[in-house]
Amino acid sequence: MAKYLKWIGGGLGWAAGGPIGALLGFVFGSFIDGMQSGEYMYDPSNPGARTGMKQPTQSGDFIASLLILSAAVMKSDNKILRSELEFVKRFLVAQFGVDEAERQLITLRELLKQEYDLYAVSNQVRRYMEYAGRLQLLHFLFGIALADGEPHPSELTIIENISKGLGITDADFASVRAMFFKDTTSAYKILEISPDATDEEVKKAYRKMALKYHPDRVSSIGDDVEKAAKLKFQELQAAYEEVKKQRGMN
Repeated sequence: MAKYLKWIGGGLGWAAGGPIGALLGFVFGSFIDGMQSGEYMYDPSNPGARTGMKQPTQSGDFIASLLILSAAVMKSDNKILRSELEFVKRFLVAQFGVDEAERQLITLRELLKQEYDLYAVSNQVRRYMEYAGRLQLLHFLFGIALADGEPHPSELTIIENISKGLGITDADFASVRAMFFKDTTSAYKILEISPDATDEEVKKAYRKMALKYHPDRVSSIGDDVEKAAKLKFQELQAAYEEVKKQRGMN
């Protein structure tokens, strides 16, 4: 069983229990060791609950969550596109190397065959993953939806539902969405302000968002997630520079 744990990134903590642990256990043909021993107990009335002390999100937790949520988005339009699989593969290869990425893709393909309670999974992630990590998951899911250049409405609906389950605020959802769907007000949406904001409010908003989106906030999850978070942070910086350019700000 240990080799299967490695397939999803290693270091599994809270993701080993609850609906996520049950789903992964079903995918692999049996529950992982922690659930068999009773260390992780799944209470249907309290999705995400587990015994023991809450632990910081680790790389394995993040990757397990990413694969499960990615599968939900990919199959939401009843077709699995090669471009979507390639998007996930590029991310995994960049962070873990070809061999490990191939093993994790096997897990993803099995997850694509399963039906599961998406709200329960999202709720478990919300309960135990830091907010910055959840924002990074949301960013990744939008990337999947746009992998073929034309996101299906059902994919966007699923992402919005996942966002709500993850406990992402409406403002933060709109901010991340604006990084992928550009219009004349995208830069302002990313900064979570309106076009009639004062220059001082623009500066204040950027400082606030920079703290929220800074890659260091997910560094505890692992280098793989931190690297991916830098792309989101660059989008924030680009939005700020665009607003300053429009306004002639220094």
